Amino acid sequence: MTEHVGKCLCGAVTIRVAGAHVPRIGACHCRMCQRWSGGLFLCFQAQAEAVSVEGKVTRYPSSHFAERAFCPRCGSHLWMRDTTTPDSPYELMPGLFDEARDWPLRSEIYTDRAFASVRLEGDHPRATASEYEAKNPHLEGDGI
Repeated sequence: MTEHVGKCLCGAVTIRVAGAHVPRIGACHCRMCQRWSGGLFLCFQAQAEAVSVEGKVTRYPSSHFAERAFCPRCGSHLWMRDTTTPDSPYELMPGLFDEARDWPLRSEIYTDRAFASVRLEGDHPRATASEYEAKNPHLEGDGI
């Protein structure tokens, strides 16, 4: 079995994801993700049992249902995760992993909120804010 290994900017946090699959990246343009990422939030999903984390991590409860984690030393974003279920998958930052440049885009949400400078091309599923929130009623509206 192979694993994907990622590191924060300073190297204090290492994330290992067990498994041989090629991750698929998701993109989000909601206002909360824009504030956290500076524009465009990218992530890939990994099952909790496949993820191991080495190093000190700071967790921030960003909503009533999720946390966002970062390295307290360099500030690198590490993941977003649903906290309502103990075994929720991790939504990991692809930029931590060197091989991520070859991973395909799986989906894009809040497309009607995208900055003009970060509109994504390609043939992938897309959803506007109203389309995504209709399927996910626990959301608070535009991510905030």
